[in-house]
Amino acid sequence: MDFEITKYNNFFKLSGVFNRRSLPLFQSEFEHVFDKLDKLTISLENLENIDRYGVMAIAKLNNEAITKQKSLSIIGFGCKEVFEHFTNSDAA
Repeated sequence: MDFEITKYNNFFKLSGVFNRRSLPLFQSEFEHVFDKLDKLTISLENLENIDRYGVMAIAKLNNEAITKQKSLSIIGFGCKEVFEHFTNSDAA
């Protein structure tokens, strides 16, 4: 399944395969998101697979939220790789 981002207000749902090839779509969608929104929720429930580029893109978005003092919520049990990244004590 191709990577797809659907949105409704400040809720974004990621579906399909999030990998290096789909990274430009993610980056263009979220490039200035915190200039427009104070709170953002991303659902990973419909992700079939994610590679390290996708995990790092979500981590970068999380770091941006922290830096700009915005709220980012990541929900869903779609991909264990994201969960492992954020629960790993070595994660930066």
